[in-house]
Amino acid sequence: MTVPSVVPRHSLMVFLGWLLVVALVAMIGALTSPGAWYAELEKPPLTPPGWVFSVVWTILYLLMAIAAWRVTLRVSPEQRGTVLWPFVAQLVANGLWSLLFFGMNLMVFALLDLVLLWGLLLLTIRRFARISSLAAWLLVPYLAWVSFAGYLNAGIVWLNG
Repeated sequence: MTVPSVVPRHSLMVFLGWLLVVALVAMIGALTSPGAWYAELEKPPLTPPGWVFSVVWTILYLLMAIAAWRVTLRVSPEQRGTVLWPFVAQLVANGLWSLLFFGMNLMVFALLDLVLLWGLLLLTIRRFARISSLAAWLLVPYLAWVSFAGYLNAGIVWLNG
């Protein structure tokens, strides 16, 4: 695979573009933050304090943007759609989870969305690994966190009917 030549300014614009895209997804999460409904739910063991989620998600969104940026710069424009569609799809599933769980209180549908997100994330990592092993590895903490979120979501469903 030929690495396209990229001028530094174009590289910065690509990075800022991905940063904006992941920031938009993060804003969906921020707009549907937990409220009184969530506070009253019984939580499974190992549920972290609320502030941990903000810190972790900020780091994960930054890693996502860096991973997508690295891959975008390393594939031809013709290949970008094929390589990047699972990444974009997992971002949609990510934003949808917040709307389902916190926005609509649909815990079971949110859990199903997490399963979809997990699968799309695995596909993204696989596609990214063919282009940049670093980009793929940057998504591994995200996969771990989504797995943990699945445990938390399933635990909340189980404990709260």
